[in-house]
Amino acid sequence: MTMMEERFELAAARVEEISRLAETDEGFQPFFKENAEYLAIMAEEYRWVAAGNLKKASLQELQRHNEICFIDLIGKNYDTNYANPAWAVQKLGKEYGQLLSAVSAELRSLPAYVYEQDMEAAVIRMELFLEIYSAFVCAWQEEKGVPAYASVKDIFYWFASDYAELVAQDSIAGSVDWERDFAAKIIMESDLSDIRYLFCYGEYIADDQWKLAEHLNALPEEKIQRIADTYTEGFRKGFVLADKPLDRKKSVAVIYPVGFERVIRAAVSNFEAMGLKPLFVRAAASFLAGRRGYKSGFFGAPANRQFDYDHENDQALYLDRKFLNRKLECRKNAWEQYREKAALYAGPAVVECFGEEPFAPESKPSRTELSEEQRKLDLEYRSRAGAMSNEYVDPETASFTIIAFPLPQIGEAFPEIFDEVLKINTLDEDQYRTIQQRIIDALDRAAWVRVKGMGANRTDLKVMLHPLCDPAHETNFENCLADVNIPVGEVFTSPRLTGTEGVLHVTRVYLNGLEYKDLELTFRDGMVRDYGCANFDTPEEGKKLIADKILARHASLPIGEFAVGTNTAAFVMARRFAIEDRMPILIAEKTGPHFAVGDTCYSHEEDRMTYNPDGKAIIARENEVSALRHEDMGRAYFNCHTDITIPYDELGELTGVAADGTEYPVIRNGRFVLEGTEELNVPLMGL
Repeated sequence: MTMMEERFELAAARVEEISRLAETDEGFQPFFKENAEYLAIMAEEYRWVAAGNLKKASLQELQRHNEICFIDLIGKNYDTNYANPAWAVQKLGKEYGQLLSAVSAELRSLPAYVYEQDMEAAVIRMELFLEIYSAFVCAWQEEKGVPAYASVKDIFYWFASDYAELVAQDSIAGSVDWERDFAAKIIMESDLSDIRYLFCYGEYIADDQWKLAEHLNALPEEKIQRIADTYTEGFRKGFVLADKPLDRKKSVAVIYPVGFERVIRAAVSNFEAMGLKPLFVRAAASFLAGRRGYKSGFFGAPANRQFDYDHENDQALYLDRKFLNRKLECRKNAWEQYREKAALYAGPAVVECFGEEPFAPESKPSRTELSEEQRKLDLEYRSRAGAMSNEYVDPETASFTIIAFPLPQIGEAFPEIFDEVLKINTLDEDQYRTIQQRIIDALDRAAWVRVKGMGANRTDLKVMLHPLCDPAHETNFENCLADVNIPVGEVFTSPRLTGTEGVLHVTRVYLNGLEYKDLELTFRDGMVRDYGCANFDTPEEGKKLIADKILARHASLPIGEFAVGTNTAAFVMARRFAIEDRMPILIAEKTGPHFAVGDTCYSHEEDRMTYNPDGKAIIARENEVSALRHEDMGRAYFNCHTDITIPYDELGELTGVAADGTEYPVIRNGRFVLEGTEELNVPLMGL
């Protein structure tokens, strides 16, 4: 038996014993009993997986094991579980409640490590619990009391600090090391017609994953190949159009929702034909490792989105300058270890899913919050970690692609919606290239663009464009086709900030899994100066949500992108099926003009010349903020980019205005009016 196996068995025996004992203050006994019972179950689950039962168990048995792993987070169970900070604070008081709820949340990451048979990751979390338990036992035995809060908080702090190296190693290796084959074996070696394979991941499997896999299994091989080809060709085109040599790369990160394996298997073959080895990394399961609502990796169903929201700021319990430096040092060491493989990394190929019920988070006073100083530290970490990533994976030599498909949860019309989305993802690029060039030619004559809402929409914006020194060979807008950003359907630019001003408003929008009602941002010189939404009873709660989620905790953000979406077919499809609130930003951004707050679309690649299909150079690759990269990288980039779209039926006007006052109307009252764009109105006629 290895030392790690000994640690595992000792920890497993102790937690099983704790579940039957009463050795602490009675107010804390339910917390320890609940979590000890959970850990004992996870230890037994580890042994069960190790014994090879995943291949032998019946479908019903696999379902039962999957439910056991996540039962505490499902439905009403979460209401009275210590992983819920509201319950923990009610029972244990605010300080201990928040801290021990964060510990409970960290323990709920165990199914991922159990199913990957990562014994060390499982052991260190069991030992965290046992160390805290021992502190309470000692305090009870010595003084019939509880340990000082600060001493227990220190245990959590040193857990995070001591294992920062393990977290960094896992994160970087997962990003660039193609020899990690846990998911690859499931995809390439399983009988995908046998739905039992879904339960091998250690992810929560709900109806969506099951029904998605069954739907894909029922499709003919040619349709599966068509989906895979669209996805992988988008990735290849990204290199071709940007004149980047793909043959110098060796790996690609494949990011997908569980249930999509049949398409991914076909995509793997396509990537291998390009000389690329697929990388499969799990979306972070642990809050210590960066778990969040947006998933970057393979992922199953969210057991409870409120749970993710409740704990997204748990680093408030240990984030300080010393910890930040420790994390960055560990990350640097990990990048150095994988330097050679990082240089061969081509980028991510992402399959997004959409269709979930819109999630409006409950704001809880029991939730941990970052202090102002911690917010600054968090921003500093993300900025420095992002710059570090770009040091080892040069953005100028890498690319990406992203495509989206619906989940069965979108409604009874799922099969029809899936087919419609496939059509949208494979629209005629040549037709759109020509139409979008008409829009670009008109707006290139303008000095600025006027955008106004209609009806209940209060948008009133003046968007400044960069001056063209050589209009015959230069342009402000990129003619965006279906390559890295699928589907086709937008022209976009990085506007000048100086003089860009006004109000951006949408009555309802769905961003990164959250619904916003009456979202409003006010700009002056291209920077966010005020904001609000109607999600909560008080304006302050709405402001806080926007500050955290859209501004990404920055005091302000610039308009990094202004675009004209042209995919009216997608807009009509969403309206016909009444799924506007379910559409991903990837498609929604093509269904009207949109504005992104944060970095530009050319972030970290501003100095690389980019050309449109007509040969014109795109000169609007930076703004006054990103231009600061030559002086101070920390001030130039924000490491976020959030698109906000005004739907056609809320758009009163989009007009280019020249320096002499000449106007070039593109859209009026939700319809394209520029000569040569009339074809875009055809889908809208059915509304």
